[in-house]
Amino acid sequence: MKLDIFIVDAFTDAQFKGNSAAIVPLEQWISDELMQKIASENNLSETAFIVKNSSNGYHIRWFSPLTEIDFCGHATLATAFVLFNHLDVHNKVEFTTNKVGSLTVTSQNNGEIVMNFPMQKPEPILDVPAELLAGLSITPNKVLKNRQAYFVVYDTQHEVEQVVYQSDLLKQLAPFDVVVTAKGDDADFVSRYFWPANGGDEDPVTGSIHTGLAPFWAEQLNKRTLKAYQASARGGHLTCDVDFDSARVTLVGEGVLYLKGCIFV
Repeated sequence: MKLDIFIVDAFTDAQFKGNSAAIVPLEQWISDELMQKIASENNLSETAFIVKNSSNGYHIRWFSPLTEIDFCGHATLATAFVLFNHLDVHNKVEFTTNKVGSLTVTSQNNGEIVMNFPMQKPEPILDVPAELLAGLSITPNKVLKNRQAYFVVYDTQHEVEQVVYQSDLLKQLAPFDVVVTAKGDDADFVSRYFWPANGGDEDPVTGSIHTGLAPFWAEQLNKRTLKAYQASARGGHLTCDVDFDSARVTLVGEGVLYLKGCIFV
């Protein structure tokens, strides 16, 4: 069997920045086992598989090298980039997902891609796991949690950039990951994302976690539209717009094609 594959750097306008995702368009679903093997072989933070289900609609599933993921923002952006630029989809695409409902993504004339996602606002917790505290070299100012991750809040961007994590301890928090965040020096807020339980040590740019970060910082900074920077080695920039009335978050970013090829399985 021969399958097309694309690799796109997401949340960046330059190659080798942002977060890479593989996209595999399918005529019909292949087995979960084979999708997982392909994702593991790709060894990127996510591989997205899509099957067309309407004129401008696709069912999308995301796999890390370790497991299927409920929701991935950067691979959704990368998939939309491929559809808009290489697979003759125009203006808008509706993604159907297994866990987070329908996701609407639109293209802009300036090359930006606009994604409308469900809000995943975190809530404060009092009982902070010992593994979380021991797994980070800097003590948090506060800790919150949503369905995806623990949110560790620091006072400064410098602390976010300098914190050292221990993967073996954070892995014990499974199925939850860990995001560290603070008010930014140049952006409205910054973050880093650690996910040893579900995919890898540190993710370069994580779209899904900004559906929790954006509403948190929108309340803290009293503003609806925010500029975000994920301070990984590759780095990534996002614009976030928060609508508390509809409980939705809009994320805006760009993508750059790295590779187009074929898989033989």
